[in-house]
Amino acid sequence: MPIEFTHVPGKPANGSFFYDFAETATKLSLIEDAGFRKLVVDDPAGLLTNMDIAAQTLDRTASLEVVLTHWAGVIEPTVAARQLAALDRKSGGRLSLRMLSEPLEDSDAEARPVGHSVVWQRIDEYLVLLKRLWSNDKPFDHEGAFYSVKGGYVPRKGPHGADLTIRLGGQSGTALKVAGRHADVFELAAGSPDEVAQLMQRVRSAAAEHGRAGKLRFALPVRIRSEGWSGASDHKAVEVAGPPARLALSLLPYAALGIEEFMIGGIDRPGEIARIGRETVTLIANSLARREADTPPPGTFASHSFTEAHIR
Repeated sequence: MPIEFTHVPGKPANGSFFYDFAETATKLSLIEDAGFRKLVVDDPAGLLTNMDIAAQTLDRTASLEVVLTHWAGVIEPTVAARQLAALDRKSGGRLSLRMLSEPLEDSDAEARPVGHSVVWQRIDEYLVLLKRLWSNDKPFDHEGAFYSVKGGYVPRKGPHGADLTIRLGGQSGTALKVAGRHADVFELAAGSPDEVAQLMQRVRSAAAEHGRAGKLRFALPVRIRSEGWSGASDHKAVEVAGPPARLALSLLPYAALGIEEFMIGGIDRPGEIARIGRETVTLIANSLARREADTPPPGTFASHSFTEAHIR
């Protein structure tokens, strides 16, 4: 089973991995050459900046796929659908949409209570509308709990159409219900191999209710940290440290669960990007190829304890 590697830029002191795009262009070339398949665009400046960065990234790379971080409620679904379709056309199919949950705006709080379930209900309705707009052949009207659309239509669809890859995460029953309906890729939370396996099963069960259990792929956020590093963790990624062989050994139990993508963070300097790609990415890929050739039973590696994986 081939494993894909996704680069997740950090948020340095100047506020953005993309602060100086001339310097970023050099890093993008390294990321692409190092064996990373995708790049997450999640800038502190927000959604509209993300769209601009995504367009620049697609212009400056030949094969790197862009994972665009997006939030429901920032712009209207009809506007978002047109802009995302344009980006999809520009990308030639190298775009996917990563939906994050965000609290409702203060102005919305006066009209309805703000809560976890409300946020996910809005995401659900938003994604339903995006997919309709990307696939409909004539205008339609929609009146829902969060959005009202009259004559909704996107004349120029992207190459993906309504099949643009949607990425979601979460652990609550409400979040998994929405993910089961919409997610093509599910971004897992940090945990031991056993804990991650349990979450994967919950997601598959939620997707099975919509006949989609077999369509799901799983991505695991991984933070590579320097030895002796003691900074605060964001608690959202499995943390690993050490030389390439140890890093690869730490991740093999997760790959054995059926995870098909590692989202690698913590490496933003050019030298780190090149080294991790040349050593760790290659070693993991080769190790998995050897394991697959030996055809071990599912879960064989996941049952062992690997002390090299530091879970925070």
